[in-house]
Amino acid sequence: MIRPAALEDVVGQSHILGKNGLLRRLIENGKAPNMIFYGPSGTGKTTVAGIIAASTNRALYRLNATQSGISDIKEIIDQLDTMLTPNGALIYLDEIQYFNKKQQQSLLEFMENGKITLIASTTENPYFAIFNAVLSRSTVFEFKPLTAAEILPAVDRAIRLAGELEQVEIVCEGGVAEHIAAACGGDARKAVSAVELLLDSAPAGERVLFALEDAKSATQRSAMRYDRDGDSHYDVLSAFQKSIRGSDPDAAVHYLARLLSGGDLLSACRRLLVTAAEDVGLAYPMAMPIVKACVDAALQIGLPEAMIPMAEAVILCATAPKSNSGVNAIGAAMGDIQNGITGDIPAHLKDSHYQGAAKMGRGLTYKYAHSFPSHYVEQQYLPDEIKGKKYYEFGDNKTEQTAKAYWDVIKSRKD
Repeated sequence: MIRPAALEDVVGQSHILGKNGLLRRLIENGKAPNMIFYGPSGTGKTTVAGIIAASTNRALYRLNATQSGISDIKEIIDQLDTMLTPNGALIYLDEIQYFNKKQQQSLLEFMENGKITLIASTTENPYFAIFNAVLSRSTVFEFKPLTAAEILPAVDRAIRLAGELEQVEIVCEGGVAEHIAAACGGDARKAVSAVELLLDSAPAGERVLFALEDAKSATQRSAMRYDRDGDSHYDVLSAFQKSIRGSDPDAAVHYLARLLSGGDLLSACRRLLVTAAEDVGLAYPMAMPIVKACVDAALQIGLPEAMIPMAEAVILCATAPKSNSGVNAIGAAMGDIQNGITGDIPAHLKDSHYQGAAKMGRGLTYKYAHSFPSHYVEQQYLPDEIKGKKYYEFGDNKTEQTAKAYWDVIKSRKD
């Protein structure tokens, strides 16, 4: 009942709906190409589709891919050129990612028919969730999460319209609208629903009070947008690791809190262990056993107390010196293996612990490193084909440079 009917009432999305936004210009010019709306729930995708249908005088049909199929679209096609759809139809297909490949491919013939426009929406990255043939025939518009400042006008509008529709005077305690805007997690629909819930739960009368405590109850635990199976899951994990790698303990703890608030302790543990090896690495080798101990403790303790050892491990890694020399070394080696750059293992390194090995030349010239000063002796270890290949380069941190200085002395020694 409170959904905007004009672009002026749509909040946020200034990058596409602002004065010079591409989508706004299309709408104002009465154009409606096939489009894909990508973004979180409650950011205006359905609302904008309705505005497009109205501005182009097209009949709007709303379908959800979780409940509809190609047969539903065919029924709409059968109504074309009738009194029901004199100017064509706009089909808004929500959650298109739930259509399988065959269903999505079946959309192509309808998309190429100029009498219908398909606007498909998805909360998942369309470049992963939608097949290329559909993507190539569509224009993708990303709807971004709304800020509290962007949602506040929608809350004020919802309060005003709710009062007008119910013919009551709504009075808000200080901070009610601001709290709803901030606590809805960038979802305008949640904010509007909170307003409706407050109105529905208010005592009957011509004057209704929206109390701040009631607003807090109506919006509890909705300020965080997190879906273990959606894009936000991987976005949070990505930001989590990159914040540790970038040595920002405050951001790292923030993203840890998002993961743990969503109950996702396992993903946080796994990514933290990876980060200790990949990003701290040999600059501070003790990070791995310390992080492993914290992760073990967190898994044994469970949430909510698990947040304590996890936070300590995250802060340790974020403030520790960094080195990616280990991941670079194994990455280069794996690259050679995958490209077939290997070669035969030198004979002196091959297994010689069996009868007849000597006759085959196995291990005859092998030098046992522990029998030499400093437990080092120069000999060839790589296959002849890649003799002299360098995979590992010492990092510029204190730990690895100390090791380099030591080995520079040992390996330059003349026996």
